[in-house]
Amino acid sequence: MLATIAMGVAMLLIVLAVQLQANFQSLLNSPANKDSIANFLVIHQSSDLLQKSSKGLSPETIADLRKQDFTESVGIIESSRFKAGIESPSELFPFYTDIAFEAVADSFLDVRPDQWQWTEESRFIPLIVPNLFLDIYNFQFALSQGLPQLSTSAIQQVPLVVKIETPAGAIKYTGRIVGFSDRIASVLVPQSFMQWANHAFGNGNNNQVSRVVLRTKDPGNPALSNYLKEHGLKTDADKTRFSKYRKIVDIVAGTAGAIGLILLLFALLVFSLFIRITIATAKSDIELLLTLGLSPEALSRFLMRKFFPVQLILMCLIILLLTAGQYSLSQWLASQQINLPAYPAPMTLLCAAAVLLVIFFTNRQSIQNYVHKHVQQ
Repeated sequence: MLATIAMGVAMLLIVLAVQLQANFQSLLNSPANKDSIANFLVIHQSSDLLQKSSKGLSPETIADLRKQDFTESVGIIESSRFKAGIESPSELFPFYTDIAFEAVADSFLDVRPDQWQWTEESRFIPLIVPNLFLDIYNFQFALSQGLPQLSTSAIQQVPLVVKIETPAGAIKYTGRIVGFSDRIASVLVPQSFMQWANHAFGNGNNNQVSRVVLRTKDPGNPALSNYLKEHGLKTDADKTRFSKYRKIVDIVAGTAGAIGLILLLFALLVFSLFIRITIATAKSDIELLLTLGLSPEALSRFLMRKFFPVQLILMCLIILLLTAGQYSLSQWLASQQINLPAYPAPMTLLCAAAVLLVIFFTNRQSIQNYVHKHVQQ
């Protein structure tokens, strides 16, 4: 009984550790849970380093970031190197502000408006602004200035005047907001316009890179969080919060797995002793069976049918219990808009099968050793 209980607990801990890791991987990497916003991190130097140096991100830093295992791709956020402002042409909507534009390759954008294009012949500049900016305007600026609050569809119909300061005087373009982003918190213009305007009007002495966009499969990877910390880089802490949980899950799963393995070894030892005692107490019956002509191999198979089915049934009960727990957990998380598989992961079932194989071969080896020992005696 002690061996059976110990083996049951060991098997439960081992498969539970594997399922825990599978659940965490599903929460991070499943298409149903994948957050296209969180998988793109805007990275910049920490404020402390900015006080010591104003060089921004060096080419060496960006090249090293591209080589890391957690990196899929890195996009340069190009900043405007000219003075610009945005104003409303209507007196009904008086508005003016100085502005700094940024641009990034289209593959790093989370919105792709149809009007997101620009050529040197065009007098129209499409703009993408953060959703946060619209919230600030509607719930802070508009209320304090007595201006109308605008919906996303309404503000996209408002024409804007984009004024660029040049040595020869101000140049005016027509602008309009064509999309809203949650990924990059700045006013974005097409990369083609940014490159042309910086070359035509910009200060060529200030071409440093201050921010980049990192695309990663796993924003919760502890290696990513550690790398940023070691190199004095910062990003939105909310997007890398899973790195803390990952460390906890790794510790819990690793501890449970280690305890399970120790208990499994202990259970196998106790079960081997139990088999030895059982065979010893039935020595006379075994000798009689061998005398009557039963081969050692047939006797070993008979004893295996006596011991192994108990362990097989025990593992089946553990899988059923785990399935019920997984299904209940998935239903509860679904009510929280979190998707988790309703059944144990294939890796968990493979682990359970591997544990059963280890137990089977260990039992068979123990039985064969003791049977042949009695035959020799």
